[in-house]
Amino acid sequence: MGEGTSQPKVEESTEPPLCDPEEAREKDQTVPGVPNENVHYAWANKHAKVSHTLDPETVAELLDAHLRQGLTEAEAESRLHRHGPNLLTEAKGVPVWEILLRQVSNSLTVVLVMTMGLSFGIKDWTEGGVISAVIVLNIVVGFIQDYRAEKNIASLMALSAPTATVVRDGRVVSIKAEHLVPGDVVKLSVGDIVPADLRLFDGINPTADEANLTGESLPVSKDPIAIFADADLPVADRSNMAYSQSTMTAGRGTGIVVCTGMETEVGKIAGMLQQDDSQVDEEEHSNATRKLKSVVRGVRNVLGLNGTPLSASLSKFALLLFALAILLAIIVFSANRWNLKGENLIYGVCVAVAVVPESLLAVLTITLAVGSKAMAKGNVLTRNIQALEAIGGVTHICSDKTGTLTQGRMIVRQAWIPGTGVLSVHDSTKPFDPTNGHLKLNDEDFDRINHVSSSGMSLLMRTIALCNLSSVEKPRTSKNAVDLESRQEQMSQTQVDGAGPIEKPPQSAQSDEWTAIGEPTEIALHVLALRVNMGRADVLHGDMQHAAEFSFDSAGKKMTVVYRNPSGMEAFTKGAVEIIMPLLACSDQEKLEIQSIADEMAGEGLRVLCVAYKSLPHGFNLSDRKRVEVGLDLVGLVGLYDPPRLETADAVRRCQLAGISVHMLTGDHIRTATAIAHEVGILPSTVPLTDNGKIIMSAEAFDQLSDAEIDAMENMPLVIARCSPTTKVRVVEAIHRKQAFCVMTGDGVNDSPALKRADVGVAMGLNGSDVAKQAAAMVLTDDNFASIVKAVEEGRRLFDNIQKFLLHLLISNIAQVILLLIGLAFRDDGRKKIDSNPGDKKDPRHAVFPLSPLEILWVNLITSSFLALGLGLEEAQPNIMFRPPHSLRIGVFTRELIIDKFIYGTFMGGLCLVAFTYVAYAIGRGDLGFGCNDGWNYTCEVVFRARSTTYATLTFLLLATAWEVKHFSRSLFNLDPRSEYDGLFSVFPTVWRNRFLFWAVVAGFVLVFPVIYLPFINKKVFKHSAIDWEWGVVFGCLFIYIVLIEMWKGIKRRFGIGSGKYRLLTREDAEKRAGLGHVKHEGLEENAADEV
Repeated sequence: MGEGTSQPKVEESTEPPLCDPEEAREKDQTVPGVPNENVHYAWANKHAKVSHTLDPETVAELLDAHLRQGLTEAEAESRLHRHGPNLLTEAKGVPVWEILLRQVSNSLTVVLVMTMGLSFGIKDWTEGGVISAVIVLNIVVGFIQDYRAEKNIASLMALSAPTATVVRDGRVVSIKAEHLVPGDVVKLSVGDIVPADLRLFDGINPTADEANLTGESLPVSKDPIAIFADADLPVADRSNMAYSQSTMTAGRGTGIVVCTGMETEVGKIAGMLQQDDSQVDEEEHSNATRKLKSVVRGVRNVLGLNGTPLSASLSKFALLLFALAILLAIIVFSANRWNLKGENLIYGVCVAVAVVPESLLAVLTITLAVGSKAMAKGNVLTRNIQALEAIGGVTHICSDKTGTLTQGRMIVRQAWIPGTGVLSVHDSTKPFDPTNGHLKLNDEDFDRINHVSSSGMSLLMRTIALCNLSSVEKPRTSKNAVDLESRQEQMSQTQVDGAGPIEKPPQSAQSDEWTAIGEPTEIALHVLALRVNMGRADVLHGDMQHAAEFSFDSAGKKMTVVYRNPSGMEAFTKGAVEIIMPLLACSDQEKLEIQSIADEMAGEGLRVLCVAYKSLPHGFNLSDRKRVEVGLDLVGLVGLYDPPRLETADAVRRCQLAGISVHMLTGDHIRTATAIAHEVGILPSTVPLTDNGKIIMSAEAFDQLSDAEIDAMENMPLVIARCSPTTKVRVVEAIHRKQAFCVMTGDGVNDSPALKRADVGVAMGLNGSDVAKQAAAMVLTDDNFASIVKAVEEGRRLFDNIQKFLLHLLISNIAQVILLLIGLAFRDDGRKKIDSNPGDKKDPRHAVFPLSPLEILWVNLITSSFLALGLGLEEAQPNIMFRPPHSLRIGVFTRELIIDKFIYGTFMGGLCLVAFTYVAYAIGRGDLGFGCNDGWNYTCEVVFRARSTTYATLTFLLLATAWEVKHFSRSLFNLDPRSEYDGLFSVFPTVWRNRFLFWAVVAGFVLVFPVIYLPFINKKVFKHSAIDWEWGVVFGCLFIYIVLIEMWKGIKRRFGIGSGKYRLLTREDAEKRAGLGHVKHEGLEENAADEV
């Protein structure tokens, strides 16, 4: 309030319209000569952009409208039919078909569809049907999740103006805002959301909050009679205009609609967001090039190559698997001399199918859906579940200040009282509650109940309580709640102070919650008076009568009320320091001292108000405001600010411990931004409250830097004040050039370009604009910065778990490929049918399947799926936020995961081969019978028993793998170093912690026996038979497998391979890496560790 802004040059409306001669001729020719139904088309094309340069009468004439009578109902209906509803295209939401297309636009689905086709092609109806079910399951689960998210976000669109008060046929009526048309006359009052772009022509102190559009943190005073000479004047400076989706915070006004829907300033931004970068540059290329690029984009979108790091890497992986499957099929067919008949074709397809993890897509979708549900409980709505994993790799969080890092409500931080000292407020967490927190007077505790107030303090409290239109109280009964609502109506009529939006009480008042009605600054002042039991009700005695009131206005920036009492009259005044200072009855030296104190308070990021008083005699002429507000006595200075949320400081610290850089990008003054950044921990305490040009910068200074100069900076600025939309976009692009990953928060329409360009855009659900929500990947339902940190933690957990179940599924696929490829060497004796005549020519020898096709499918889709899903539900590591972000350039397929999958897969495949060959050759002496791939006959006893042994071995090894991959380098018998159990017994509480995985392992173990022993199921369906002594082979292979894995993990730890090179990381280590001092947190284990 202490800052002045330069006003653009204006001319009064008595002057002729400011347009060039050509425009004037067009105007003269257009209106009389153009039929009524086309007048507003000519207006939209030629004059809509310059309506701020025209007087209201000219605007109405060009629109063929009347400023007093408005449009007729018939004319309004006709224009609505031609112009369409007053809606943004983006506000219609994402169509159902687009949500459905998301679910199939990835390479893995395409590969599964091809696999399904192959299965049906060889008449393997069972496998084809199961794969079809997997595809349908993925589409259904993903569609339901994304559809619900879009519905939830659509429900948050209620911030759009639902109704508008217009003049039709000379009558004031209320209509739906979507029915507005150009030429309508709209009336605005306090609290209204401007429904369209208006040229104001009447009003009393109209003030609007345009932060959603321009980024201005303070409401803007409007001047309906102003006319501007500059046609290209910035939107923020057009004080004679009111723009769609801005909010009236004070006064009232009337304006004529000049633009609706996508033609408004908000609509133009929404339209730009619908164009991707490729569309912007299309005109630079030939028609053939554009078509080719369009085809390439379409193919990449269908294959999922354009998306989050996870979706893109999995799509590339799926294409690699597809190529590998073709290669393996070629190897099999070549080994059979390209005899593509009968069993050879089936075997080749089985090997190709074995390399594809059929259950991966379903497991991934379900895991992300569960993660999305967990995020929703944490107040984060995800529009695309693929963005869940993406946010886990964030390296930078660029956050707005007001309402996200702060509470979005004003509170008095300190008051300077001449002759008394400084009264300060501490530990206040509830801005409306005067009993919350405590007071200090000159750094000594102040008893708010049992105290003796000085005359100066009493006068200050009387002044801020009486020169105040707010209401603050604690409702105790339902009657009080009703009274509050009636007072709220009265306040909407009388509120004229333009310093901020109107605060309203909650819909259902609770007996233990204080409520407030009024402008935020006045509420804060009233709460301070209530802290010392001097609220309005306390100081307003029966013999005091309200005599006069001089309301706040944009020019005067002050407010005065006058009360009459038996001894005379008293004037109470508050306002901006630079406005009140010349009106004080004190010496220049005293004014310098007062200004010095005010500057010191402003330097701490406070908004400073000056409070003054004047005693008046009976009969004083109160009609002359200037005489009343001169010769004032200083009462004190009050410093207010928007306090940080309670959880913000801890959330910022958690980000810093996690290696995430937090940046504040705000439209506020640099001092205010710096003070809050210090308080929440974004800035270290050693950084002064000034712009040093490196850590703290103004947007003007940042925008003057070239891209090369920004890239040369070692670190991006932590605070950028007075931010514009362009500045935010440049910050995002600079972070991308540094190969870093950025999350951008925003609430206004002006934030939408940055939200769309950021890797993950996060919009505010409560105070955010509809356009911002449509541009963002996530929406915060509580507008709280701490919710972003929870989302990052959940994203990191999902990343870890995706790696775990990917490793598990790929180990199984590699083992099967090794088993089936080497299995080509297993040949029967050449006969195909039991009833062949002895004299018939012997058929060629066929490969014997070590596993039947249905056994492979059962292992992949039943056993492995539930184990992988259990791994996807693993809890987060004890201190997952102590380690730096993972590299998104590498993605989930890290070097360690690739090495581990081949080593584990080789172990598993080799042991399965050992099991088959031992039973078939060491005991069965190589008697592989004939026709055993088709079904049971008397020659298949050895082959069927060997298959059962191999199937049981593969299953048990997969069950053990599910627990082994819970950590890539830590021993299964020491997965949790914090456990109170040592040695072998520590495995039991660890595996029990994940109940789903535990019971998935138990179920997998139990299901092996009916599959092997049920008479019809074993031989007819799975093509294997019951076993007895072979269980010794199975458990022997299991023991060897666990020993081999533990040996490999030991080697990784010993030689520092992969995660084995990292030691346990404690909180102190994370604080040392982040350069932070150690802070002991109650309830957290100080030595809890995680590997980093």
